[in-house]
Amino acid sequence: MADSPTRRVMVIGGGASGNAVTVLLRRAGIAVDLIEARPDWNATTGSGITLQGNALRVLRELGVWEQVESSGFPFGTLGITAPDGTELHVAQDIRTGGDDLPATLGMQRPQLQQILIDAVRASGATVRLGTTAETLEQDADGVLVRFGDGTEGRYDLVIAADGLNSATRASIGISERPEPTGMAIWRVAAPRPDGVERSDLTYGGPAYIAGYTPTSENTIYAFVVEGCRARASVDPADHADEMRRLTQRYGGVWPEITKHITDPEKVNYTWFTRMLVEGSWHRGRIVLLGDAAHCCPPTLAQGAAMSLEDALVLAELLTSGRDWDDELLQAYHERRVPRVRAVVEASVQIGQWQLDGVHDADVPGLISRTMNLLKELP
Repeated sequence: MADSPTRRVMVIGGGASGNAVTVLLRRAGIAVDLIEARPDWNATTGSGITLQGNALRVLRELGVWEQVESSGFPFGTLGITAPDGTELHVAQDIRTGGDDLPATLGMQRPQLQQILIDAVRASGATVRLGTTAETLEQDADGVLVRFGDGTEGRYDLVIAADGLNSATRASIGISERPEPTGMAIWRVAAPRPDGVERSDLTYGGPAYIAGYTPTSENTIYAFVVEGCRARASVDPADHADEMRRLTQRYGGVWPEITKHITDPEKVNYTWFTRMLVEGSWHRGRIVLLGDAAHCCPPTLAQGAAMSLEDALVLAELLTSGRDWDDELLQAYHERRVPRVRAVVEASVQIGQWQLDGVHDADVPGLISRTMNLLKELP
């Protein structure tokens, strides 16, 4: 039976999806070993994250909603402003997680990671940091994993939640890789200016998009999106200067934000990428989860939500009492692909319209259609 305590699962990667599936499987009595390559478990990485209702719905299922709610900043509207800061429009966010959850919540990414880390620790999973899976050898009954430190273990299933550049994905013969969409984003955490109580976005000005999201009573994360440049041309020592070059030409609360963009080590520069693994997300008893299977630009703020939903659906199937076979893992893929495809394609389309200079694109309509789809349970 799928929920037998003799079942053993290896989760590769301790990001949001890996942590979430670990907690859910442990709740069902399944033995889980989680390995994470980074010794710090990514506990200090990142500026902020925007979580919409369908992500919050999964976090509530994990049992961490109270901690998330107390750490983050909930809101229900999205502002559109001109480059000088003039408010142009305020839209109601769609409550994709249902009426009993906020439409949107911003929080500091390291705080979300720490909440999930604490949940994994409390679940009783075995955690090994600074550890990688060097080889995976599978047969009809399981997978033999050899680790970078020379040890090995045998598992009934391996879940690859090792991110965009998943080594596991490549090792099992899946050739898809993230592809640049033509845009890049600068991100930074900053103190929250008075009056900032929702996300505001500006389309146009010196960048394609400039925006900010409150992440607590005292903090925000701010971002600007521009065209890609070769990473080698952006010296990390110049990150703060480069981001300030863009933000100082925006009005409203941006001057208050810009004066805090001083430390290049606190500014993150990343390309937008897209990927959707076509066909099955598994090979034998190794299955992809989250960013290892799909990624998209953050134009809909749905990347983490899609990964968390993956974890929920996969755990539901693995704890359903069904055999852990090809049919079950294919059912996971078939449930997830239509929903993920809609998000990936819409996220990419919004950016492409900007790159192409399409001024009459129905961005609000596309966002509304996609978000209403996400109100349905995954």
